[in-house]
Amino acid sequence: MANTPSAKKAARKIARRTAVNKARRSRIRTFVRKVEEAIASGDKAAAEQALRAAQPELMRAASKGVVHRNTAARKVSRLARRVKTLNA
Repeated sequence: MANTPSAKKAARKIARRTAVNKARRSRIRTFVRKVEEAIASGDKAAAEQALRAAQPELMRAASKGVVHRNTAARKVSRLARRVKTLNA
């Protein structure tokens, strides 16, 4: 356990940051899952709408450092490619 006042404060900050990052990561997964479900159902309009909602969430998480920017870009790219191939 932390001993000095500064270490105790750092531990509190880490706990808060972890909670925020966990919530952001969960939110990303939810948005991505909605796109996946729309793709699975074969509904191109719903998939495009879900992708438009998911893309800013992924990029926001990347800018906040929750996920690496290349990871976010890769996920968006792969989802967009899958949505594009629906009914094609």
